[in-house]
Amino acid sequence: MTTTTLAVLVPLLPFLGAAAGLLLGRTAPGFVRPLAVLPPLASLVLAALVAVRQGGDAAVDARTELTPTGSVPIELALHIDGFAALVAVLVAFVAACVQLYSTGYLRDDPRYPSYAALVSLFTSAMLLVVYSGDLMVLLVGWEVMGICSYFLVGHYWETPEARAASLKAFLVTKLGDVPFLIGLFALAADAGSFRLTRVLGAVASGAVDHPTPIALLLLAGVAGKSAQFPLHTWLPDAMAGPTPVSALIHAATMVAAGVYFIARLLPLFQASRAAMVVLAVMAAVTMAGSALAALAQDDIKRVLAYSTVGQLGYMTGALAVGDRGAAVFHLLAHGAFKALLFLAAGVIIHAAGTNSLAAMSRMHGLRDRIPDAYWTMTVALLALAAIPPFSGFFSKESVLGAAEHVTAGHTEHAPGAAGWIVLAAGLLTALLTAAYATRLWLLAFRGRGAEAPDHGRQPLTMTVVLWVLAVPSLALGGLGYRSLPGWFDGRDLTPTLLTSILGTGLAVVGGLLTYGAWQRTTALAARTPLGAVAAHPEGDAGLVEAEAIATHQPAYGDIAHAPDPADPGRLLLGPLHRPAAAGFHLDAVYTALFVRPVQAGASLVRFLDREVVDTYVRGAAALPRLLGAAVRRTQTGNVQTYVSALLAGTVVLAVAVLLVATGA
Repeated sequence: MTTTTLAVLVPLLPFLGAAAGLLLGRTAPGFVRPLAVLPPLASLVLAALVAVRQGGDAAVDARTELTPTGSVPIELALHIDGFAALVAVLVAFVAACVQLYSTGYLRDDPRYPSYAALVSLFTSAMLLVVYSGDLMVLLVGWEVMGICSYFLVGHYWETPEARAASLKAFLVTKLGDVPFLIGLFALAADAGSFRLTRVLGAVASGAVDHPTPIALLLLAGVAGKSAQFPLHTWLPDAMAGPTPVSALIHAATMVAAGVYFIARLLPLFQASRAAMVVLAVMAAVTMAGSALAALAQDDIKRVLAYSTVGQLGYMTGALAVGDRGAAVFHLLAHGAFKALLFLAAGVIIHAAGTNSLAAMSRMHGLRDRIPDAYWTMTVALLALAAIPPFSGFFSKESVLGAAEHVTAGHTEHAPGAAGWIVLAAGLLTALLTAAYATRLWLLAFRGRGAEAPDHGRQPLTMTVVLWVLAVPSLALGGLGYRSLPGWFDGRDLTPTLLTSILGTGLAVVGGLLTYGAWQRTTALAARTPLGAVAAHPEGDAGLVEAEAIATHQPAYGDIAHAPDPADPGRLLLGPLHRPAAAGFHLDAVYTALFVRPVQAGASLVRFLDREVVDTYVRGAAALPRLLGAAVRRTQTGNVQTYVSALLAGTVVLAVAVLLVATGA
């Protein structure tokens, strides 16, 4: 089988699995789980074969014209370079883990067949984005992921939070997709083609006349899809969906698509220094703001959601300094440990017997009840905090090293201002990331909340997947920085001494500060009546307090907190805690600036339609109705009346003729 044939089968198999799962979900439910798990596993094997054959050498290209358009052609094209080959392996690997995990996590869910089919379709769409060599075909996968996320985030549609979150995710991403589509058309108009290789050739030759507006239009779509400031607000609310969906979206699909797209078209962005500075500022604000927000969240999945936003900020920061190798390296490492973090959080939620709220302030005694999740999540959190030798250290340091390289003036691919912005924000975020990772670990596994009822051991499929994902979370970084440069344009990914010392030192400081704050708040809580109650969760008072906390924070998006004296985040953030917990009130700002004016405009249009337009329509109908009523009254059926009317008319006509004759 040729490499091209294998590559075509990689996205095709999950698509066929999704179609078969939907068709057989009701008639043959016994086939649903095999159809969910086997296609992504087969795609993983084929993607690995494609990667081995490609080997980081010259890109594999193949194309066929779909249909004559009369102008810019649209081609079914493949373009598989080292970036595409490795990202496809990541997508298939995480999707296979999620599908296998979901067989246990959603084993009693009546809507599992449709869920599994949508996950397979989601996977197929992302693989199409990864392998596509034509921007319009890429757009098809881009939009299919959007509709799949809408249905999967709203899987628990009985709850208002899930319905609102799915709608918000769809609308916010579509808000970015409109300028994104305009940018694609403008790019194709300048380059004369949607095909990736021809577009890059046009950029290299200077044939693209308007790189800055095109890059900024495309950047709007990337900000929406990859949840970057200011279009990141949909991602934390998307946690209302099933936890395996969160793992898929955050680790290997959807949000990774935007970063991957910029990596594909990085020469276009490098053609505009203004676009690179905008990208750097966007990355810096996203990194620092999301890390502060993560430090204030009580729900474990919202902490991880804001963490994803920040780690994507590192990737866009690497792109802003012109190093797509560092960006994709961090994308690969992050995909492994973030999938592990969400699936381990799913085990915690499963142990607590709920699929919605997972407030860390309510957790107690989980270390001994779920040891597999405890150890694997510890590995993933160390990778997230970039502690050596875990994978996150090497990939994050490659980003910081690339930024330092730009600040030293060793490259012309990015402005020096972009390097300084990314480096400063990256170091600050390293401190904050370690802080919220330590806080999550302390509250989840050493917390003093009310102990949830024991729902028994987790299914074996869930536990196995955790340990499988722990391997790349531990080892991928150390292997990657040596072996991946050949796949990534040959750029060195070795951590630099200065940024390694600064980044690791700040991470250690962040972890120690959080641990010290946790010890202090725990000691203070133990000396207060509220703390004494929380310290004895087996008592009725402890259960009442736990229910009070749940009542004060009942759902996603509601950030009102009951007092929690054992939370180190409150002590560390101080007056910033409340705005950080609310996502710095960006939703309220958008509501005031956009939602309410649109609603007011809609109300005005409705008033004009009902009171003005409908009045004219009703008036136009009323006049014929009145005339008809008048004529109807003359049709009495009385012959004498008709004869009298005829005689009267004759007299009137005679008088009229006489008057005319006399006047003449």
